[in-house]
Amino acid sequence: MISASLVKELRDKTNAGMMDCKKALTDTAGDLDAAIKLLREKGIAKAASKADRDANEGVILTRIDANGKAGVLIEVNCETDFVAKNDNFQAFINELADVVAASGADTHEAALAVAHKDGTIDDFVKLKVIEMGENLQFRRFARFAVAGEGVVASYIHLGGKVGVLIEVGTTKPETAGTPAFRDFVKDLTLHIAASNPKGLGREDIAPELVESEKDIFRVQLAETGKPAEMIEKILVGKMSKFFAESCLLEQGFVRDPDTTVKAMLESKGKEFADTLTIRRFIRFAVGE
Repeated sequence: MISASLVKELRDKTNAGMMDCKKALTDTAGDLDAAIKLLREKGIAKAASKADRDANEGVILTRIDANGKAGVLIEVNCETDFVAKNDNFQAFINELADVVAASGADTHEAALAVAHKDGTIDDFVKLKVIEMGENLQFRRFARFAVAGEGVVASYIHLGGKVGVLIEVGTTKPETAGTPAFRDFVKDLTLHIAASNPKGLGREDIAPELVESEKDIFRVQLAETGKPAEMIEKILVGKMSKFFAESCLLEQGFVRDPDTTVKAMLESKGKEFADTLTIRRFIRFAVGE
């Protein structure tokens, strides 16, 4: 006879459903370790069976350390918006984010392998699939740590549908601690969330995207009947506009659209008697 206390202990260790725990203990004659192993094996099978179901909903989370020197951005997906708002799912993703952020893992593969409870984060996700009966995916992960002076900051928009992580460098350590500087960095994250730049500068825009845009403009201009040499001259202006829309440093700043982000960095640098640099950024949108 499998006791209720043993079933509860297995549930506490695995987060699996009560009936799944009871069956696993029955199948393993009450051997707790064997039951845990069996649930993991079933979790892999059940997760695999659901893996081809679309998981386009979900949440983006962030964790920034207390001194603003490191942070992570995480996307966890599920199948329905109903589950994304479920308390059980919310508790699960917050636990996942806390563990991964504290681990020091710096790649998605390393984050999945982080030890947690009696297994790994990957096992933790698969066991939650059993419990919730829905395809769940720890889809993306990024970690930034400050190189030299500066801060890492983040912003979550639309209740977790969009997330931004940024590293802004300074040359003086005291700059990073000032409230005005932190407010400016926060504005930068808001800008990135709203404007969705494709890269920091022109060198960060994928060459194939640049060529694709040129081809589109050439076709559009050719339809006007303009000669080839004139088309190439007009193309220069068209691509300048494309880069102004796509590159963070060339975009009009969200708080002052007539001033580029690059110019705003220079202006704020003078204000703080420092040199400010956006070293890197990343933007996640759920399901993109």
